[in-house]
Amino acid sequence: MDARTEEFEKCLSEGPQTALEKRYIKEYLQGKGYALQDLAQLPEENAKQLMREACAYASLKLAEVESRARFKQKIHGSAQNW
Repeated sequence: MDARTEEFEKCLSEGPQTALEKRYIKEYLQGKGYALQDLAQLPEENAKQLMREACAYASLKLAEVESRARFKQKIHGSAQNW
């Protein structure tokens, strides 16, 4: 396992959202013109930086999804009390 793969694995937390997190990482990289396997061709520091950015992006997107879910729960919970 090289440093590029380690950076990817460090980013991913084990849990039910892991598949979605991977999707967001791939989405970010694609937006930058890369696929995950392309990172092996980049200089190590560039690949690490891209993965840090991709992980931050994925974390923000997951937080957004979780916030929306809580908001919907709150709305539906309030609606049932009417």
